[in-house]
Amino acid sequence: MLESVGALADSPWIYVLVGCSVLLDVFLPVLPSGVLVIMAATAAAAGCGATGDDVSVFAPSLLGLTLCATTASVLGDLALYRLARRGGDRLDRAIARSRRLTTAQERLGLALARGGGALVVLARFAPAGRSAVSLIAGAAQRRVRDFLPWSALAGLSWATYSVALGYFGAQWLGATWLATGVSVLALVGAGGVAGFLMRRGPGAGAGAASGVG
Repeated sequence: MLESVGALADSPWIYVLVGCSVLLDVFLPVLPSGVLVIMAATAAAAGCGATGDDVSVFAPSLLGLTLCATTASVLGDLALYRLARRGGDRLDRAIARSRRLTTAQERLGLALARGGGALVVLARFAPAGRSAVSLIAGAAQRRVRDFLPWSALAGLSWATYSVALGYFGAQWLGATWLATGVSVLALVGAGGVAGFLMRRGPGAGAGAASGVG
């Protein structure tokens, strides 16, 4: 897979692949979008370091990958948010049947109203947290101006961290499976820390983490 992503890194299609993966994983959290971003950044870092005949005709920029992943993340968040806002009574009833989701909905709404949207940033790193937060914010009919800035900050933070992992992994360990594996473990570790902080944090943390777990 690393070789396949490395081959795609020689063409602008790498941006399409990264963008589609990040956008869609809000609906399908099983998609390995974070792994893909890391692998693309690793391949890009290797391309940037190539010389002579090894220089690719096209080499994606790390900034381009970061902006692509950030934009796709925000668009995906907004798409699920809008769908949840239009879900109506059926979605409200589905959430009401789950005490965890109901508690998460109440605490997220309170956090956003108080400007405590750092919860949205934490959730971006937690497993399925992005999906749960976007769904709950939409179902709670939160204003888009309360949600969008935090979604953008969350997407930028996650994309920057993921691309940095791929880049520094390639710099320190080369464009190898070892570098990718270590970087992915660091991304998973960040998700674990985010989940812990959401469970242990004051106010907004505990209930929201239940909804994203």
